Amino acid sequence: MSPTHESPERLPVRGEARGSHFDRSFGRGGERVVLTGHDPKWPYLFQREAERVREALGPAALAVEHVGSTAVPGLAARPCVDLLLLVGDPADEAAYRPALEKAGYVLHYAEPDFHDHHVFKGPDVSTTLHVFADGPEPRRILAFRDRLRADAGDRERYERAKRDLAERHGDSVQDYAEAKTGVIEDILSRAPEAGR
Repeated sequence: MSPTHESPERLPVRGEARGSHFDRSFGRGGERVVLTGHDPKWPYLFQREAERVREALGPAALAVEHVGSTAVPGLAARPCVDLLLLVGDPADEAAYRPALEKAGYVLHYAEPDFHDHHVFKGPDVSTTLHVFADGPEPRRILAFRDRLRADAGDRERYERAKRDLAERHGDSVQDYAEAKTGVIEDILSRAPEAGR
């Protein structure tokens, strides 16, 4: 597959984040959306980062999952490994943020109005760590990943949509991510576990 454009995976897409930690420049320019063919190194990079996060947080890390397009074999993706971290209460930053920062992760932004979603950037490789409590949003993220892993038709449809939208929105990560909402919702409508 030839390289084209893509954004960091932030699934499913929502509106603009709000909150004291939000970097309002995120995704609005300066970084092009670039897709590459699936790289077999991505699961190993995830595993390394997951171990780093688990070692840093101990039992505070309730779950660490590989999400986003790099978690789907055969799917083109931006070469950025996305991790989903579940903690007891994302609003209680003192319970996990200092340990993550000591391990090299940096808080990029927080969305207190969206399930207390917190986003950290990783230390060594292009890594994005999404912090949530267990609930509907992380379940949707996992359901979307699992649907793409299991269904070749939806996987191909999503990749076609990503490539098309990257051509139209390649200069804005956020506009590109928002443009994917329709295809994401359509695929999730066929994933029964998304409604849990």
